[in-house]
Amino acid sequence: MSQTPPPARSPEELPMLAPCRQVGVDAPWRWLRRGWADLRAAPRQSLLFGAITVILSYLVTGATWQFGNLGLYLGLVSGFVFVGPLLALTVYALSLQLERGQTVSLRRGLRSTLRSLRSTLFFAVILVVVLLIWARAANTLYVFFPDTAEPAIGELALFLGSGMAVGALFSLVVFVASAFSLPMLIERRADAITAVVTSVNAVMRNKPAMLTWALIIVGCVGIAIATAWLAFLVLMPLLGHATWHAYRETIDASEWPLLEPETGPETE
Repeated sequence: MSQTPPPARSPEELPMLAPCRQVGVDAPWRWLRRGWADLRAAPRQSLLFGAITVILSYLVTGATWQFGNLGLYLGLVSGFVFVGPLLALTVYALSLQLERGQTVSLRRGLRSTLRSLRSTLFFAVILVVVLLIWARAANTLYVFFPDTAEPAIGELALFLGSGMAVGALFSLVVFVASAFSLPMLIERRADAITAVVTSVNAVMRNKPAMLTWALIIVGCVGIAIATAWLAFLVLMPLLGHATWHAYRETIDASEWPLLEPETGPETE
């Protein structure tokens, strides 16, 4: 005999955050393998997203190189750490389609992203504000750049060390807040505050695994820089798909109602 599902709870009855599971330090590598499987299952849609990311990378780099100084350039280039989770919203939707056994459609993925806009808008505004503050801070740190033609190693170390320390602090805040929140907003009817608190709690309870995951993301950004952003063609969708599986394995959001699956054309 099939059981009748429990009645939906009102928003006032829902807990402050979704519970999380404990994951091992090797979990990020499992997320990457599953993300790679999703990329292979939807290569055209995933690589199109990656191509868009590469184009945006060149636009941002060109604008800052043309109109800014080195400090602003470093700040905005590293800003992909902040806006990357937002860019990957559609990739989360693609992984959700694969999970539900639907025909993968980038068009429906974009519609899912737009449908979640109300919930994600608050989070997006926070990320943009943080990015602008970091860009301003990076521009201010330019005062530490040596003003001599042949700067000493110590002077360069002070400039680079100051920038890396401040950037790491900003990146840590964004990483903790966004690690699991945006996938939850794509799938569930939850508000941004609940999703962010859920993400912070899950990161703090899985520090070894999340440190490994953060280092993997930093390494991927480094590879992209070394390849003049071309590696983002594959790495950005790969990280997006893997983030979805990180959320799936770590967060139990079953108490929040599902967003209804998008319907519409099955092709692009």
